[in-house]
Amino acid sequence: MSTRANRLQPAADQARQRSEEAVQKLAEQQQALAKAERQLSELRGYRQEYAVEAGGGMSVSALLNRQQFVERIDRAIAQQLHEIERQRRMLEHARGQWREAHAREAALDSVIDRYREQERKSEERREQGEIDERMQHRRPARPERQP
Repeated sequence: MSTRANRLQPAADQARQRSEEAVQKLAEQQQALAKAERQLSELRGYRQEYAVEAGGGMSVSALLNRQQFVERIDRAIAQQLHEIERQRRMLEHARGQWREAHAREAALDSVIDRYREQERKSEERREQGEIDERMQHRRPARPERQP
């Protein structure tokens, strides 16, 4: 006989798999954001190096090249800031997806646990009823003869 808990188990298994997939995507998104932040830090480091190294004795063309390079780094930094914001939005979306999947998994597990507990209690009542019925139909003990 298929119980309610057993009938719900495939849905719970699917919810568990979706939750696991969502947590994997969340971890990947966290890594992508961390990578983007490291790249921004590197770009800022490069910019600081080149901006500070402006020194005497450089030709005008060398100074212009350095200035153009620093401007390219500034543009790259601006692009990286946009990328970080995009990655943060994607991370929040992944976090929301995981929360939903996890909540569904937990809800189904809770329902299945409740059904199993109800089934266990019902089985206990059934067994107790059988015991009570056997006790009622049991032959009374014969009185012992006294000498």
